[in-house]
Amino acid sequence: MARLVLSECGLKPLPKIYPQPRCGISSKTSISSHLKPLPLCKSHILGLSLRSSSGFRGKSWTLNVSAPYRVMPVDEDDKERVGINGINGVEGDNEFDPGSPPDFKLADIRAAIPKHCWVKDPWTSMSYVVRDVVVVFGLAAVAAYFNNWVVWPLYWIAQGTMFWALFVLGHDCGHGSFSSNQKLNSFVGHLLHSSILVPYHGWRISHRTHHQNHGHVENDESWHPLSEKIYKSLDNATRLLRFTLPFPMLAYPVYLWGRSPGKKGSHFNPNSDLFVPNERKDIITSTACWTAMAALLVYLNFAMGPIQMLKLYGIPYWIFVTWLDLVTYLHHHGHEDKLPWYRGKEWSYLRGGLTTLDRDYGWFNNIHHDIGTHVIHHLFPQIPHYRLVEATEAAKPVLGKYYREPKKSGPIPFHLLGTLIRSMKKDHYVSDTGEVVYYQTDSHLHGPATSE
Repeated sequence: MARLVLSECGLKPLPKIYPQPRCGISSKTSISSHLKPLPLCKSHILGLSLRSSSGFRGKSWTLNVSAPYRVMPVDEDDKERVGINGINGVEGDNEFDPGSPPDFKLADIRAAIPKHCWVKDPWTSMSYVVRDVVVVFGLAAVAAYFNNWVVWPLYWIAQGTMFWALFVLGHDCGHGSFSSNQKLNSFVGHLLHSSILVPYHGWRISHRTHHQNHGHVENDESWHPLSEKIYKSLDNATRLLRFTLPFPMLAYPVYLWGRSPGKKGSHFNPNSDLFVPNERKDIITSTACWTAMAALLVYLNFAMGPIQMLKLYGIPYWIFVTWLDLVTYLHHHGHEDKLPWYRGKEWSYLRGGLTTLDRDYGWFNNIHHDIGTHVIHHLFPQIPHYRLVEATEAAKPVLGKYYREPKKSGPIPFHLLGTLIRSMKKDHYVSDTGEVVYYQTDSHLHGPATSE
């Protein structure tokens, strides 16, 4: 009797050429080199599907802003669906490998998420904007009124956190999850991002590139790993600063002007490699808005005095930058188990997205709009932030072991500081070769890395 495998429409005969499961062979070994001599893993002979694989629930949902550059051909899609870890990522006789292709597709995750989670309500989105703007001006008024050194440090922390909250709402505008009206998204995004010195369109486009290439060693845009060659080409001071706190947590303004090592361009320059010619007008617009905000700050320095402006705006701005760098770094680094980065044919939009991490920020979850629910956001950035928690819960049964439950935080996420320090000590570079690679440690930089 012919062996049978699961297909989109039920059961079908096993073809003569098929992707082999990992049964004592390396994932890098080509398929053609080990046909037939090796036995099939049990999970690939016959299995029962516990969920529908019909794709969408009665409606076609598309990735409006961040989508894969290409649609996988059928054979590649089947390869991802079959995987090598059994049904839903549950290992059979072998240990779970986070770098292996999953046995589910993007459509399976999409189908598990309730339909209402995809609905963008501009009134709900605007209510969060009003809330945050009122809090920002209220905090500034209270701090200026009392004007003493008991209040100022509390104000700096609170206001810097609120600047970060404004950024997250502008981030939703950039993804199109704020509303379905692109003019409204652009208007609100420019107001929010320009107020905290972020060039809206410049960032929006580079962040889109990040989502489209998440988990890819060379093509990712945000906190991607350095190859060994680039790492070793850095001078000792640059290398040390990049991996020594607090300097990496202050990197965002530098990144806006010059990007990361190994990449060229600026978020302010319409001729940068980041942008295509038809995006240049957008870049000119956002750079003009950024310049107007910078000019306003210069004027306020003369009107109110530089010390007062430092206290009201300067220090909160740098706390916002710290929040941004901390959160974006920890969503892609610092898990106790090493997670893969990809190149070449091993990379796909789904596999790259599955290397992202959710984080629990305690009291701050609601303040910064549940940005810690990051896995589903990366896979489906068009879902509004106020639906991400529900969407994540619905998707967990499909994701299986590819979803890594975040460590529960107390009111203030102090535990993440330890995670950040350990990652900075051991996640330094990846190999110049190989399509599935993991971070390696430069033992000479900080000395031996401590374990979790």
